[in-house]
Amino acid sequence: MKKLLKILVTGGGSSGHISPALAIVLTIDEMAAQPDCDWTPQYLYLGGKRGLEKSQAEAAGLRFVGVETGKLRRYFSRENFVDALRVPVGVLQSLREVKRFAPDVVLATGGYVAVPPVLAAATLRIPILIHEQTTQIGLANRITGRFATRIALSWDESLHDLTPSLRDKAFVAGNPVRPQIFNGDAIRAKNWAGFADEDDDLPTIYVTGGSQGARILNRKTERVLEELLMHAKIVHQCGEQPASGEQDFDVLQSAKQKLSSQLQRRYFVTRFVRDEINDVFALADLIVSRAGASTINEVCALGKAALYIPLVPTGGDEQTKNARVCNQIGAAVIVKQSDLSNENGAQILRDRVLELLQDRAKLQKMGESAKTLAKPDAAKIVAQAVIDLATQRTLSVSDG
Repeated sequence: MKKLLKILVTGGGSSGHISPALAIVLTIDEMAAQPDCDWTPQYLYLGGKRGLEKSQAEAAGLRFVGVETGKLRRYFSRENFVDALRVPVGVLQSLREVKRFAPDVVLATGGYVAVPPVLAAATLRIPILIHEQTTQIGLANRITGRFATRIALSWDESLHDLTPSLRDKAFVAGNPVRPQIFNGDAIRAKNWAGFADEDDDLPTIYVTGGSQGARILNRKTERVLEELLMHAKIVHQCGEQPASGEQDFDVLQSAKQKLSSQLQRRYFVTRFVRDEINDVFALADLIVSRAGASTINEVCALGKAALYIPLVPTGGDEQTKNARVCNQIGAAVIVKQSDLSNENGAQILRDRVLELLQDRAKLQKMGESAKTLAKPDAAKIVAQAVIDLATQRTLSVSDG
């Protein structure tokens, strides 16, 4: 009879923390499906009551329980006082859920939602593996790292961001990426976007600011849309903004209607790219986006050239550090948000993009350089470390 390994998963607040967790879970399931495997996993996803992780975890078939969480900010905000009260409440709620589930191991992928579950697990002496996606260790993982049994990193550079005591627990595995980004079909993406056959020789740009979009990127793209479309096709994921405000999708659709019919056929704007993401990546010659850890790792895994606009510094300016790793080996170009924000920001964006598009050989070389940063076995490495910790615990419990 196979032994049951109980795995508590936590992490969230953004897709950048959730996607790696789900990729690791999927890999663990694949390991468990092997004929010679003598264990079977059981999961509980413990996350924030108001976070994105609930819908994504449940869509992946995981049982989800929400607890109170407080966002960790490195700057003054009145909300800090409210969130400071939520954390101890979340720890107490997590203690109850951890005791009830009795996990053999905790997998925590960062974000403020992971803090209460990790503190609860540490109190109960449950082995903990945390995973850090960015080159700079996030605030949540700085807190939870001291309670971790092992620390998985995505980048070699992150080792220098750890204290000596934490470095002893750390290993570099890479950042697990969504399996659905692979095996895309460029022709399918072309048909989905409605691009004309006559434009097949034009390169394709994928502009994205993530699920919520990046307003500054959306609006600057709008200002130079006609000029860009003279040289390329564009798939533009503009995201969805708060319901109370103006939607960038509406603004961009209006801008599209002002173009000639020929240029309209070269522009496809959507709030979200969902199951089509692998096809869009396959079609794209250049990615223009923010520099979140998940985005960069996916772009590198696929070997794509990129132009990154790192988010305005929050804390330690982690997105700029992420982008610099790629820039230093010639895999990406960086445009500072401060440059994009100024009066000539749209022209700066246009010039950088067109400069890249004019040299297709350079784009290819950038993509090849990006692929050297990819760690395709990241999910397997972290999954195995999780299973090792869980197995060691079950053995020690049985021996006891």
